[in-house]
Amino acid sequence: MPVLNPEFLAALTDAVGPEGLSLGNAIPERHHADWSGTPPQAPLALLRPASTAQVSAVLRACHAHRVPVVPQGGLTGLAGAAVPSAGAVALSLDRMNAIEAVHADARTLTVQAGATLQAAQEAAQEAGCLLGVDLGARGSCQIGGTLSTNAGGNGVVQFGMMREQTLGLEVVLADGTVLDMMRPLVKNNTGYDLKQHFIGAEGTLGVITRALLRLHPAPRARATALAAVADCDSALRLLRRLQTHCPGGVAAFELMWQDFLDHALRWTRTPAPLAQSHPLLVLTDLSGNDEPALTEALEAVLGQALEEGLVRDAVIAQSRAQAASLWRLREVTAEFPTHLAPINFDISLPLDQLGRFADRCVDALSERWPGQRSLRFGHLGDGNLHLSTDARSLGGLGFDEAEQAVEAIVYALVAQAGGSISAEHGIGLHKKPFLHASRSPAELAVMRAIKQALDPLHLLNPGKVFDPA
Repeated sequence: MPVLNPEFLAALTDAVGPEGLSLGNAIPERHHADWSGTPPQAPLALLRPASTAQVSAVLRACHAHRVPVVPQGGLTGLAGAAVPSAGAVALSLDRMNAIEAVHADARTLTVQAGATLQAAQEAAQEAGCLLGVDLGARGSCQIGGTLSTNAGGNGVVQFGMMREQTLGLEVVLADGTVLDMMRPLVKNNTGYDLKQHFIGAEGTLGVITRALLRLHPAPRARATALAAVADCDSALRLLRRLQTHCPGGVAAFELMWQDFLDHALRWTRTPAPLAQSHPLLVLTDLSGNDEPALTEALEAVLGQALEEGLVRDAVIAQSRAQAASLWRLREVTAEFPTHLAPINFDISLPLDQLGRFADRCVDALSERWPGQRSLRFGHLGDGNLHLSTDARSLGGLGFDEAEQAVEAIVYALVAQAGGSISAEHGIGLHKKPFLHASRSPAELAVMRAIKQALDPLHLLNPGKVFDPA
């Protein structure tokens, strides 16, 4: 076990108490890594503060002793942002998990950063409201992590990313300074909107401790359908028809390529929802207050689309259980690590390029490795394509070698298309070598200037997103 400076150890103990400090073998192994597959690294210590004051005390102590700090949320990230650095302490906010207040009339929710997304969703639901972000890791991911990665998920087409849900934040800076930006104001044009610097910053600029989130009216009804289409252009036309027919009512519009669906059916042992195979499947939800009216709207749009050949086949869920079964197919991505050695991509593209880009990726990979296996799915409404390539299908390459080779091909295509190498997962460690594909030298210089201003000693999540100049 590494020997900590006695003065530093005493400062940490004073900050969080013995119950909030773990050392050596007492640190649970789950805090050595996240879901990204990055090799685990034991932190110098694990700190679990119970209040903002304790977070501030921890960061003051680390700043005084020049010890790096790696903030950790639910450890569900796929880019390596929460993996400890050598010689760093890990800072987990799992004890700061309170839902502090829900105001149904004002439609706001005040929550500590360690609360899970699901807990926040359930608190909003109990008040007759809806939190506008949802994703498969809802039961594990924490609010602080979803903010730090600007998470998206299934509902972005209707409500936007975590950034759009955020009215205020409380953040602790590297030196322990607490920024209280918890003002419940929709309009606040008083200079720089400081909270935006910390959303999507992956803990490199400050530690988010509390959030004031915007809520939405909870819909009383939902209608779900699965439709087969020939290509992404057809899917996009279907999306626009639904949005025109039901303004503001399209709650989700998810793409699944047929090979993705085939694997999902096999892994979940679910009967095929459609009689035949098709190139592309669309899973869509409409939300509102009148279930018969939503179902009628879906039937009308899909019926016309079927007559015109825009849609090849479709099924509308006749019960909540059937809708959940359809969504289980889409959320089978949580099982990728069990069935694949996945090299994961989280790409953002102009909407009209998504389908052709997906085909170019698979064609380029197949040209290099005939027989390679890549599964594709995505959120068409916000231009987010997910691609997962099974490293085991790449001619016997080791995982690291396969990952580097596949990333070089895919991210070169992203740069050519003017897309983003990260739509919602962040940069962390995994995407850092390719950040230049989506950010200009001038943009990177400004990002480094912000980092230097807020964390001049480079103690917060060092080595993540980008390296110092």
